[in-house]
Amino acid sequence: MNQTKTVFYTATNTFSTLNTYTEKTKNIWMVFHGMGYLSRYFINYFDSLDADENYIIAPQAPSKYYQDSKFKLVGASWLTRENTALEIDNLLNYIDAVYKSEIGAHNCKLFVMGYSQGVSVATRWIARRKIVCDNLILHSGGVPNELKPEDFDHLPPDSKVIYLYGNKDQYLTKARKTEQELLGKKLFKNRLKVEVFDGIHEVNKKALEKYAAL
Repeated sequence: MNQTKTVFYTATNTFSTLNTYTEKTKNIWMVFHGMGYLSRYFINYFDSLDADENYIIAPQAPSKYYQDSKFKLVGASWLTRENTALEIDNLLNYIDAVYKSEIGAHNCKLFVMGYSQGVSVATRWIARRKIVCDNLILHSGGVPNELKPEDFDHLPPDSKVIYLYGNKDQYLTKARKTEQELLGKKLFKNRLKVEVFDGIHEVNKKALEKYAAL
């Protein structure tokens, strides 16, 4: 008889950082890349931020795959529909370890940003681990349907939630945009601000520079 079983083991995964955490650091960023990225490349989208004031941490999605038929380009994915609940637990444990290793106690502003597929990871981490952040940036991605308004009640009233996407984003239909806007307003109440830029499905560096000054 065919059976699916589970086993517990210890795993090791990488993550990337940009700049150096010092007494001059004002902002700490936890940033979650989209599907197909590797963290060491994704983190370069933040290279225009003031290096003295911004310390960026980019966790790495653990599932790697080849993106081309010549087996040269490597990408990564956070989650699939296969064993999603189990994989979420594994991911959150890994992100907790990164957070504890790199941040711990601090007096800086905490930015959490998810881009594309990374939005689902960022919001689940905030919700399930009750992470308190100053700014939550949801960039061109969808919020998981299982999340409820009470999952974000721990966020202070002055926490900012920004839903950002391009008006020419090839992956977001008008209905999907509307759905996410409404979902965001329900989840985040008065904290939510929707921003639309002129562009496609790509990281908006100018917006990140603006948010760093919040």
